[in-house]
Amino acid sequence: MMNQQPNHEDLRGLMDLARRLAVRAGEIQRTQLGHVRDVEYKETDEVVTRVDRWCESVIVQGISERFPHHNIVTEESEYPQTDHAYRWYVDPLDGTTNYVHGYRHFSVSIGVEFDGEMVLGLVYDPMHDEIFSATRKGGAFLNGQRISVSETGRLDRSLLATGFPYDVRRNQPNNMENFNRLSLASQAIRVDGSAALNLCYVAIGRFDGFWEMKLRPWDLAGGSLIVQESGGRVSNFQNGLFRIDSGEVLATNGLVHEQMVSILREAEIRGGTRDQRE
Repeated sequence: MMNQQPNHEDLRGLMDLARRLAVRAGEIQRTQLGHVRDVEYKETDEVVTRVDRWCESVIVQGISERFPHHNIVTEESEYPQTDHAYRWYVDPLDGTTNYVHGYRHFSVSIGVEFDGEMVLGLVYDPMHDEIFSATRKGGAFLNGQRISVSETGRLDRSLLATGFPYDVRRNQPNNMENFNRLSLASQAIRVDGSAALNLCYVAIGRFDGFWEMKLRPWDLAGGSLIVQESGGRVSNFQNGLFRIDSGEVLATNGLVHEQMVSILREAEIRGGTRDQRE
């Protein structure tokens, strides 16, 4: 027997909780900005601080107290998983490298999945007090106001965004070939260190497209739904079905999607940029 899909009241309760927890984590990030001295480096060269762990603890505790049987997947810790229909994906501080350097572009990202389908996304930018949110078939919003993607239809007039993996200096693929080709094809590209915010900026039309590789489910869960609910399009680099565990994402306003896919395919053929995952 399949689980009954969440109704409006269910989603409203989930969203209220996600919003409160994200804002609480954002308050920690604001107050601790500029005071972080305990920087650690994982084996992957990814950065982690006590603020990451503090924010994660606050969010996980809040979810567990309200929904003790829900599954939780986070960046910094592993938690036991069951066959419960609900699964939360939490990135407590997306953009830790920015945070460590005092570059004020980072976020809290939360996504909620039900029976394998993302039903809620929320991304909070504490430095601009911007809460991007969406529920499945409910639209996308910024601080309660509905948002939609841009209407730019030409790639050469598009502002794009991307990021580079932590192992960019050591391993292929590293996104360089994609970056070079799309730099020449677009108006400009920004690299600013928060995949979650980049997705939200596509959703609101600040960016016309975003692509990145070697990402994790918590990087993509919240923002990908916000793009879709704002009228945008999300796929893998080959224009195939998007999955949050695939590691790569192409998110656009829909109008420049095929143009970006064509260039990403060409980059793969010429530069061997595709990640060889099983």
